Amino acid sequence: MITEKPTIDMLEEWKSIWMQYKDMLKPNRKSGKELIEYLQNKYILTEINEKRALDAIIYNVTMNKVHAEKLPAGKTPIPRAFYLERAGNGEIFYRDENKDPDDVWNGSITKIFTGIDEVTGFFMVEGSTMLWDEMCAFQGLDEKDLQNFVCVAQYINALKRFDLLKNILPE
Repeated sequence: MITEKPTIDMLEEWKSIWMQYKDMLKPNRKSGKELIEYLQNKYILTEINEKRALDAIIYNVTMNKVHAEKLPAGKTPIPRAFYLERAGNGEIFYRDENKDPDDVWNGSITKIFTGIDEVTGFFMVEGSTMLWDEMCAFQGLDEKDLQNFVCVAQYINALKRFDLLKNILPE
């Protein structure tokens, strides 16, 4: 998850990661619905139906060229928003050792928000880079993402964070 303005060094690192892995990766992107099912099966979520939250998801899809291109012709986003509860498997994200530094989120986090578009698979997370990385690792990449060095680097780094890189590379 990118939490700061990328520097030249960061861009060079991401390009290097892309060069190292681009020919080994195959499209494996899961849909927004699959991402929601994954989270619902693993964590306790409270769905949010606030217009402001749903609009944030819609605007992120429609106002961002990379995400808007994934929207099929004639389709509109179907936003879903949730709080990941501090209970069950979700407790791990709230433990001190897994919390992000306060400066990432401008203060302490009491709830973790995630928004997902069922149509494009776009997702966003506020409050946990760990959850964002887990979702990125689960979702995978499509053919277009594989050509984007930033997407590939984020995916590889997410896989590494959970020791999953070995699971997707050819033998």
